[in-house]
Amino acid sequence: MDTDALTPARLRQLRAHKPYPAVSLTMPTHRAGQDGEQDAVRLRNLMAEAERRLGDDGVDRATGAGVRAQLERAVAELDLRQAQDGLAILADAQEYQLWRLPRSVPERVVLSDSYLTRNLVSAKAQARPYWVLVVAADRTTLWSGSGETLDEHTGDGFPQTRPQEDFDPQREERQGDTASTFTDEWTRQYLREVDGAVGSILEADPRPLFLVGLAPALSVLRDAGPATAAAVGRVVKGGLTDGPAAELLKELRPALDEYRTRHAAAVAGRLDAARGRKVFAAGLDEVWGAVRDERAALVVVEEHFQRTVRVTSGHLQPVDPSEPDDEEVREDIVDEIVETALDGGAEVIFVPDGTLTEHGGVAAELRY
Repeated sequence: MDTDALTPARLRQLRAHKPYPAVSLTMPTHRAGQDGEQDAVRLRNLMAEAERRLGDDGVDRATGAGVRAQLERAVAELDLRQAQDGLAILADAQEYQLWRLPRSVPERVVLSDSYLTRNLVSAKAQARPYWVLVVAADRTTLWSGSGETLDEHTGDGFPQTRPQEDFDPQREERQGDTASTFTDEWTRQYLREVDGAVGSILEADPRPLFLVGLAPALSVLRDAGPATAAAVGRVVKGGLTDGPAAELLKELRPALDEYRTRHAAAVAGRLDAARGRKVFAAGLDEVWGAVRDERAALVVVEEHFQRTVRVTSGHLQPVDPSEPDDEEVREDIVDEIVETALDGGAEVIFVPDGTLTEHGGVAAELRY
């Protein structure tokens, strides 16, 4: 699965308590199988480590066999030619899940009573997912976007097709013409239903929403309801309800770039204002403390910023990633900060590398 499948409901399922052991296996990978042989060796080594851990942790034979079977099924399904920057395999005695991540992750095997989710959460936040609603008078489709990937979302009421209206000779007799495609009440009601369906999806999985369609359709949709009225970008282009995805993404790109530029400027403004009000934190140690205390309202992170640290006397000390591992060393402290911030109700935004150089790669606006 890709990170755009990580809805709040699915995340709750992953975090739910499970019979021990729930195995989380993570590793960095190379995109498009650029070094598939190295990835395959790393995966074999991690599978051997999981096998050893299952034996050492005193897992009963039947449960251990079930977990091993699920891990083997996951590996059999995995196609490293479709790899991104990281991989997570989650498995217990009943199920397995494969997650392709657009963010590098540490190489590790964790046995616990729930799955390790911080790498998934951070990868999704970095991917900056969005929704695209493509509307026409008779058909509307919804697309899920993340980075350079765009896929049609089927389900939750989409695609929506406008019911055929019966011919109304009395209306034509009264008004002397036939109803305009985008002005008749039949179409307006249809678009109100579209807005309601989008609103339900945004409530379950909030993301920026972009609208695509002819100018008359977008004009009517603006007044159809609160969900589509709050769209962050509009693209005036018809004939794209069925894509293809590559063409739709091409038409969307200027609106996406404009939104991201506008959004980055707004984020910089919020951080500057926070500094002026003295509700600002910068650097790993300060931001880590703020998110743990749930004082962070906004956390901003450079896209590829990652550090290995050791927790010493309640503070973070950077260490060389090659240093011997111990329980106080955190290889993915940035992902931990992101997940903790989101759990505490903070907004998390990733910005281009170099944006936060003077702040150590990460900064926060505090609630107090």
